[in-house]
Amino acid sequence: MSTTPLVVEQRRQKLGRFVLATNDRELSPDELLTNNKEQGTVERGGFRFLKDPSFRVAEIFLKKPSRIQALAMIMVLCLFIYAMTEFRLRRNLQENGGETVTGQTKKQTQNPTLKWLFFRFRGVRELRFQAGEAVTVLVTNMNPEFWKILRLLGTEYENYYL
Repeated sequence: MSTTPLVVEQRRQKLGRFVLATNDRELSPDELLTNNKEQGTVERGGFRFLKDPSFRVAEIFLKKPSRIQALAMIMVLCLFIYAMTEFRLRRNLQENGGETVTGQTKKQTQNPTLKWLFFRFRGVRELRFQAGEAVTVLVTNMNPEFWKILRLLGTEYENYYL
């Protein structure tokens, strides 16, 4: 088998190609390639989230195809909400003068994961006291950084804790 520079170059050209197909005729080849390259980000982040043991999918046993499909739809919907919330927070951190929050490494970051923030919020509790007809609601273990995170997410998030 010959390994002349010409043969090596021919093989390299052949190996360096792959097929991308789409039914969206409006996409240019460059846009299609860019979209395909960004797919890895979704697969790394999203599917890793779904496979995480804390999501507890392994404990669910379903036989009927309709129930499996319903669970898959719920999981994808959860992943969508998770990703959009993380995106919203990161975007707002950057747009608000480069604000930061404490990341998993205890350093300030503009790219926190929502999983880490859920972990940090785990100690926040809502207490309800009833004295006669009156009910008093108290949210405990909040700190200024948690309020900043809620403010960056939007008033509907803040209002949940007020």
